[in-house]
Amino acid sequence: MKKSMCITYEVEDALYVNVTNKCSNRCTFCIRNNGDSAYGSDSLWLEREPTVTEIVDSILSRDVDSYSEIVFCGYGEPSVRLRDARAAALAVKEKHPTVKIRINTNGQSDLILGYDTAPFYKDAFDSVSISLNTPDPKRYVQICRPAFGINTHRAIIDFARRVKAYVPKVAFSVVRETLTEEEITECQKIADSVGVTLRIRAYITPDNLSS
Repeated sequence: MKKSMCITYEVEDALYVNVTNKCSNRCTFCIRNNGDSAYGSDSLWLEREPTVTEIVDSILSRDVDSYSEIVFCGYGEPSVRLRDARAAALAVKEKHPTVKIRINTNGQSDLILGYDTAPFYKDAFDSVSISLNTPDPKRYVQICRPAFGINTHRAIIDFARRVKAYVPKVAFSVVRETLTEEEITECQKIADSVGVTLRIRAYITPDNLSS
């Protein structure tokens, strides 16, 4: 495993922020199963977790206002460092008030950190994208292999319901290639019941990674 200190990297017209290697899932379809390098970086595996100052400095070293949005999403689960991600996002917004900031998450921050985390997303993030991945709790365990077991799926849905009170845009995401059309329909029903949108994304492989 090759490691580096790639904190920020570009994906199309957005700037992505990589803050940790840690994750509470071991998803069978995870991008990091494809190798060390992605999106033009030699490696998104971090040598160590960057400090908040390093995160902010890396973001501000870029032409921030030229990006469509800043996205906290790397090889790990960013909500593992929710308070640090929040602090970095707020610091960037202080310098660039109009910048849009999104966090891509597995929706398990309550389970990871052990408290109600939804209020900590307020003001720092303009949107939250939550990986729902499947409508079925047992199937979720099979494909995502969460550290918290069968109750994880329900916790993710509960988190989405609560965080939407603090963040303007909340969405569930699913990977099209891992689901049947019937399962996607069931995911849409879950999203509708919570009052969030459903984003259907393509499976990322080395062949369709941006360079």
